[in-house]
Amino acid sequence: MGDHDRMKGLNTGYNAPSADALETSMSQVASALADPSRVTMLCALMDGRAWTATELAVLADIAASTASGHLARLLNSRLVICLSQGRHRYYRLAGQHVAGLLENLMGVSMHAAVPPATRTPAHLRYARTCYDHLAGELAVEMYAFMLQQGWLESDGSALTADGKHQFAQMGVLLNPAARRKSCCACLDWSERRFHLGGEAGSAMMTFFISKAWMTRVTGYREVQVTARGRQALKRIFNLPDA
Repeated sequence: MGDHDRMKGLNTGYNAPSADALETSMSQVASALADPSRVTMLCALMDGRAWTATELAVLADIAASTASGHLARLLNSRLVICLSQGRHRYYRLAGQHVAGLLENLMGVSMHAAVPPATRTPAHLRYARTCYDHLAGELAVEMYAFMLQQGWLESDGSALTADGKHQFAQMGVLLNPAARRKSCCACLDWSERRFHLGGEAGSAMMTFFISKAWMTRVTGYREVQVTARGRQALKRIFNLPDA
């Protein structure tokens, strides 16, 4: 009996079918990311909006038929979802977990090339969207303040009682029935520090936009802080340069 046959008879506790399925799934996701046009589309969808296939084709500078093939690949890999609105079809990221994967991949890619400070555009480094929450220097400083003031648990996994009170005082509406994580520390790819993600991060971003403290640049991840917003953020988060 060969070594392979003897190994087959051992009860190692290793679930081969599940492992094989996981490995296959991982390779499919990696393969879906291994194309510049598909990566361009995914990066565009990081702004949290839904895009049409035509818009994504124009952005990636490819033919509409080619874009359809790429989007089908991303759909099969469960990296994007398709939404129907009347006669139109829109595509968006499948969720925050995909956005987190892309943010981490950006960080690894930038680190492997050159130091991020020399490559990341200043306007994106200061404030941008990470799917549906705020990222960049501003978000990192806000997170550090909230952690220091005891608004967050030490690992960023949840708001403390004081944090919930402070959010309520600001007027940030949290959804207690949200199916996603209520709060999480999201690693910022340009700053290599954490910013606020999860339902709390999304709710805070929604609040900033509703108060006109921030505006989003259509079609891009850039976020601009208004004069009114700079004053408010300075007051709430003790950010002199906000």
